[in-house]
Amino acid sequence: MSLWVIALWLALPVGTARAALPDQPVILVYGDSISAGYGLAPDQGWVNLLSNRLSREGYGFQVVNASVSGETTTGGLARLPRALAAHRPRIVIIELGGNDGLRGLPLATTRANLDAMIALAGRSGRRVLLLGMRMPPNYGERYTRGFEAAYADLARQRGVPEVPFLLAGLAGQPALMQADGIHPNERGQPILLDNVWPALRPLLGGERQRH
Repeated sequence: MSLWVIALWLALPVGTARAALPDQPVILVYGDSISAGYGLAPDQGWVNLLSNRLSREGYGFQVVNASVSGETTTGGLARLPRALAAHRPRIVIIELGGNDGLRGLPLATTRANLDAMIALAGRSGRRVLLLGMRMPPNYGERYTRGFEAAYADLARQRGVPEVPFLLAGLAGQPALMQADGIHPNERGQPILLDNVWPALRPLLGGERQRH
């Protein structure tokens, strides 16, 4: 069994969602262990770094992290309506699918779940950003190509921006990864944010605060 699969199965659910402040628009980060900050101190993850950057650059958003380690797209789809109702986000960042791929789940199921989440998250004028994942080559060329293509195809069909590969610049770099080889370490978190930021920034609109 692949080390990637074992490590993901051992990750315990550690959701960090909190109620949004009523006077700030919300960015909801909706992902798995990569965004939940598995193996890191609470202030080290890329989602926390995003909150800090938004504040530093004068954007009036609150970031709510509703990511859960070990989450699949099936589980994510099931809990998404409640998360949307609870936090009323203006922007939803979807970072799911990695656990589906590592467990070898059917591509059609993963794609259908992602499609349903994008559609649901995009209702009522909410903006959606899709963060793509890729599988290691030992899963076979057909599966890895199909997995990668699913994100690009859905982003194009649904008209939402996409980060093609969230772990770009990190995968295969031991100095930037935790011992499991899956989760970026503290040094890798700023790179995750830098991968997300160019696609997210255009969605922030006119929410920059005056100083």
